[in-house]
Amino acid sequence: MTAPFAPDWYRSAGVRSRPRRMLDEDLDAGLHVFPEHLVPHLRHEALAGIGETARRTLLAQHFYQYMLFTTHLETKVVNRGAAMIAHGETDLDLDHRDRQDAFKIYCDEGYHALFSMDVVRQVEKSLAVPVLPYDFAPREARLAETGQRFLPGRERLAQLLQVVAFETVVTRYLAQIPRDEGVFRVVRAVVGDHVDDEVHHHAYFVHFFRELWAGLDPRLRVEVACAMPHLVDDCLRPDLAPVRQALLAAGVDAATADAVLDDCYREESLAAAVRDGGRHTLRLCESVGAFDIPEAREQAYLLGLLDR
Repeated sequence: MTAPFAPDWYRSAGVRSRPRRMLDEDLDAGLHVFPEHLVPHLRHEALAGIGETARRTLLAQHFYQYMLFTTHLETKVVNRGAAMIAHGETDLDLDHRDRQDAFKIYCDEGYHALFSMDVVRQVEKSLAVPVLPYDFAPREARLAETGQRFLPGRERLAQLLQVVAFETVVTRYLAQIPRDEGVFRVVRAVVGDHVDDEVHHHAYFVHFFRELWAGLDPRLRVEVACAMPHLVDDCLRPDLAPVRQALLAAGVDAATADAVLDDCYREESLAAAVRDGGRHTLRLCESVGAFDIPEAREQAYLLGLLDR
């Protein structure tokens, strides 16, 4: 494979070169812990009168959920696949450089999980807004269900494709937060560190998927092609249970919370957001001919990710 990877990883990777990011914000300077425009429910008219304290709580909880999602994703999904590649537990003939690069990715992702948890604890202490429990199990169950549905008996392959999907999508959070001067500097810094590493991971897994695809027999190509749109959706579709929990914790009553979720997370808006965030992965699939397979294109169409 010999995928492109940071040639100077030992000097440039975040885990090798970046300082621990510390919260030293002036909390009276008008900065926010997270961009308000990236929190759909915060703008709902039913929340207009909840008060500034409750709004800060909702914003903090959304930040916590995003960072805790990162800690679980990196350690439970991405590093599981990176370890398989590093140990040669795939059907690809990878040379030592490719496997060593997978170990570098493993180190990067472990560090991303560490600094995400670290900054959550710093912000929690500073804002005095307790972190609500975060449950990653529904996401894991959804990913496993997709694998069982489209790749029965091929659990390892499904897990590798999960990593391809997660490492090639581009979320609005990663793209926008580092440039938002209204956000805490520590948050901008840690997300920026994450972005710098993920550029290299993206390139690695684009090449990995191309090599993987090239070695598939025609029948298995159909299964993989049909699975990929669903894995993109699994990556990017938000879990609404934590959002509801945050609304309740901020003092919003259950009926209002449910109405806010229904209005702010309609299916058409969710599908549009998934399509936008997953556009690079969908183009990757297109580039290898995955969506020339009618069954796969139909799956992507049904999810709202491609046109007829």
